Amino acid sequence: MRVPTDLEIVEEAVDVIARHCLASGLGARAARFNLRVALSEALSNAIVYGNGLDPSKSVDVRIEIATQNIAVHVSDEGDGFDPSSIPDPTLPDRIDRPDGRGLFLIRQLVDNVSFNDRGNAICMILRRA
Repeated sequence: MRVPTDLEIVEEAVDVIARHCLASGLGARAARFNLRVALSEALSNAIVYGNGLDPSKSVDVRIEIATQNIAVHVSDEGDGFDPSSIPDPTLPDRIDRPDGRGLFLIRQLVDNVSFNDRGNAICMILRRA
């Protein structure tokens, strides 16, 4: 699925993808909560930080359905970033800062997270129940 760089589209894109994942055997809780929140964060980050809200760019979402898990790939057209450089938002000196929370949530809600070398694509793995 190709998603335009428009935050108003995120909810609709998440709805479509979550329905397909639920129909493909992802557990109801995982599809209705974990996937929806993680995918919303990944899409929002790609639109705002990756594509810099540039309407001439888009975000690609690809789903791989395997026997034991579902992989959700989100990639933007930005320069990328180093995920290890994002500080832990739960540290006492960072608790009031908004940055880093989306990536923190993603890591808490999915079973595995990885990034491409460039840092402009995330792969989120959810185990099928």
